[in-house]
Amino acid sequence: MRWLISAFSVAALVIGAAFTGNAAAKSFPGVVTLPGATSTEGIATGIGSSFFAGDLVRGDIYRGDLRSGSASLFKVAPGGRMAFGMKVDVPHNLLFVAGGFTGQAYVYDARTGADVAVLQLANPGLGTLINDVVLVGGAAWFTDSMQPRLYRVPIAADGTIGTPSTLVVTGPAAHLPGAFPPPGMNGIAASPNGKTLIVAHSADGTLYTVDPETGASAPIAGADLPNVDGILFEAGRVWAVQTFLNQVTELRLSSDLSSATVERLITSPLFEVPTAVARQGNRLALINAKYDTGFPPTATSFEVVIVER
Repeated sequence: MRWLISAFSVAALVIGAAFTGNAAAKSFPGVVTLPGATSTEGIATGIGSSFFAGDLVRGDIYRGDLRSGSASLFKVAPGGRMAFGMKVDVPHNLLFVAGGFTGQAYVYDARTGADVAVLQLANPGLGTLINDVVLVGGAAWFTDSMQPRLYRVPIAADGTIGTPSTLVVTGPAAHLPGAFPPPGMNGIAASPNGKTLIVAHSADGTLYTVDPETGASAPIAGADLPNVDGILFEAGRVWAVQTFLNQVTELRLSSDLSSATVERLITSPLFEVPTAVARQGNRLALINAKYDTGFPPTATSFEVVIVER
């Protein structure tokens, strides 16, 4: 009898663990709605399962939790601001936000939403679109989709924000389309050592490397990515968001970053013109911009879509 009881006990533990595992696997919702948002463009993950997303037109910032599926308005931006791509500097509790057509970049306290810095990177009167940002090597790098320029913002060891500088990009990544849209340089990523930047070029439908010292750019062979927008680079792989194709392409890059091989496509019936991607564990979080409704979009709701990586 004792062995039978023991057997039932083991079986119960196994079954219980299975149910617990299934519950954990299902603990992330497929969609997180941003209540009251009028438009969206950028998303960034923070500590744990937290995330930030922006209202493109208003510049407001939302904060939420991917695991619980909750989100709420975090920062009401002053009039005239916009919110495009963004990244979280976790060690310094800072949120960096690209300011789009304003030519500005914003740095917010990721705990309180307070302004830390407002940076004028480019002259909006000359045409500019500060589109995305990556953090690497003690600096934030911003793309400009209407000018062949990248902007570097130093971040000191104590989190102090330094004076921005401009890097003029040369070579193929400097190509500007004859009319806007489509954008030129859009999403941006970097090698872990910060010695190479990777930019997504929407008009050319491909990826380029950029030397952060000289601005020289070079194509990444095999990166055929129509409608490419935001990108994520980790462990030798790039996840590239393709807006109107409603998909993410995963590519493996060569060790010298000169070529790419497509590994797989990630799709979801919940995608509606996603523009940006962020990672949380083995999951990707994408923001639906819904540009299929126009620009600015006329959709009545906006959301984050969560998929397996």
